[in-house]
Amino acid sequence: MTAESNRGRIRLLLDTADRAAWEEWLPTGLFHGVTTNPTLLAAAGIPCELTYLRDLAEAAFALGTGEVQMQTFGRSAEALEANGRALAALDDRIVVKVPITREGAVAAARLKADGIRITMTAVYAAHQALSAAALGADYAAPYLGRMNDAGRDGAGEIAAMQEMVKAAGSSMRILVASLRSAEDLAKLAVLGLDTFTFSPKVAAALFADPLTTAAAEAFEVAAETR
Repeated sequence: MTAESNRGRIRLLLDTADRAAWEEWLPTGLFHGVTTNPTLLAAAGIPCELTYLRDLAEAAFALGTGEVQMQTFGRSAEALEANGRALAALDDRIVVKVPITREGAVAAARLKADGIRITMTAVYAAHQALSAAALGADYAAPYLGRMNDAGRDGAGEIAAMQEMVKAAGSSMRILVASLRSAEDLAKLAVLGLDTFTFSPKVAAALFADPLTTAAAEAFEVAAETR
């Protein structure tokens, strides 16, 4: 059972291509799916080639994940479209990630025309999220940490994206990526965001409170008392 099936609108995704991390975290029931990209594939030692991506997707679905987001690649709209179609053909639960460039927009429009779900990724400004919504994207993925690193007000810009989508009546989800801490999720949730992808390190931080650890241990000690 995925998080979406029993958590309402909140949607959490695990941002890694590491199968060991999937095996550790997907059984918790927190995650609707996983997100990957060529950088994460390289970190996991996985070539960005269709054969390897097929095996990776099959491994994720075998663990019960609801969707896998895989990024298309290529330096032209035609290459982005062709590789996106190949990824989507692997399984109808795959969402194709497309960079929000001019070439990416052309490819995304063609993919959407054939009913392929897409995420416009590498979003850094509210007007880019508007473009993603106009394309009919299922998700737009802004990078919070990288926006902050560049000296921008990441949280403020992402909140503006959320308000814009809401005002437009779009069903597109703002999928916040590049989260650095569990506190980032809480702060953005207060601003109305409900869709996040984050690393196993941040996932671990969701449970890392010494008071919780102490309370859980006290419960066990009491249960063992005869």
